[in-house]
Amino acid sequence: MKYTFLLSSLFLGSTAVLAGDVTGKVTVKGTPAAERPIAPLMADANCGKAVSGPVNTRHYVVGADSGLGNVFVYVKAGLPEGYKTEVPATKAVMDQVGCLYEPYVMGAVAGQTVEIRNSDPFLHNVNFMKSAVGNPTFNFAQGKGAKPVDKVFAKEEVFVKLQCNVHPWMFGYIGVSSSPHFAVTDKDGKFTIKGLPAGKYTLGFKHLKGGDLTQEVEVKDSGATVAAAFDVK
Repeated sequence: MKYTFLLSSLFLGSTAVLAGDVTGKVTVKGTPAAERPIAPLMADANCGKAVSGPVNTRHYVVGADSGLGNVFVYVKAGLPEGYKTEVPATKAVMDQVGCLYEPYVMGAVAGQTVEIRNSDPFLHNVNFMKSAVGNPTFNFAQGKGAKPVDKVFAKEEVFVKLQCNVHPWMFGYIGVSSSPHFAVTDKDGKFTIKGLPAGKYTLGFKHLKGGDLTQEVEVKDSGATVAAAFDVK
């Protein structure tokens, strides 16, 4: 990603503000129900042949020490007045592989190009049917060997929900952030948000089943460490 600040300094007018990284871990309290095989996927004439074994739901991806994956973490409030970053020139990529959206949860900056691919050798369609903030909706087909389709979400929205009407178990989610300061937790719940200027912020945490959490954090030039926990719902 390309930013308007260089290395560890952000320039607001003539004043350099040191920046640090926010690292942390998100966990789940309680024991979620076991993920279940997606039976319609296995029964589908095309999809069943595209995978090598049972494919499970991804409601709660829980790893080491109760770490919770697929949580979108972003700066909800606190960026300095006049703070600007360039929209990344690189594309964020959402693929369709084995009759699933991959990744299941991803992030993009408002205004960044999102490239939507179909790596399966058969038809999918990509339907973004409803926006809470006015991002233009769309619905298009992608067949075997189809070229990737570029889409841009101009406004912050957590989450943009994509679905395939051909294969109704297929959903993918994009956290569209107003800044590049976001992350998605890995399989063990760990994340890093890079290059935040020193200051006080409200972080937002969004999980598809767990809902929303917020947490206050103060970032210094040495960075900050946070922890958050979702209850099982």
